[in-house]
Amino acid sequence: MNRLFPLLLLAASSRLELVNEIYRIPQNEWKYVEVGLKQRPGLVSAAFSSSDPGNRVRLALMRREDLERLRTGLPHGVLAVSHTGASAALTEYIAVAGDYVVLVDNLGESPAMVHLRVTLDFSRRGPSVTQLSPQRQLAVIAISFAVFFGIVTFSARRLLRHLRR
Repeated sequence: MNRLFPLLLLAASSRLELVNEIYRIPQNEWKYVEVGLKQRPGLVSAAFSSSDPGNRVRLALMRREDLERLRTGLPHGVLAVSHTGASAALTEYIAVAGDYVVLVDNLGESPAMVHLRVTLDFSRRGPSVTQLSPQRQLAVIAISFAVFFGIVTFSARRLLRHLRR
């Protein structure tokens, strides 16, 4: 029995499904789901889908303090926002433990029925980005060429000056 317990711990899933429900969100209103990351960082994934293709709904991940600011009409921040439509998803790695919320915002002029799914994944150790965006790749290449040709030009001028003497 003592040997079985560590095996059960290893087999335990590091993925936790917080919400998998259908919500009715009134027109121009929002609802939220609490995401408490108290002990350790994790990957928050949220997705929704609606059967009505005309719905204008979006997801937002924000700190709990920012939700309170939103409620009182004060300026607030968001960590990630999805595109607006009948379905969308967002995934964000949260490195700092704390209280967060996933907000479902209905921007449309009619009520929306959305199937919302929110999961936490503690097995990921950091952002899943593995390469730079194309714009940043181009900037790195351009800066590298500029520095390289600057060094070559400087060296060539110094060599030519010494050869003329």
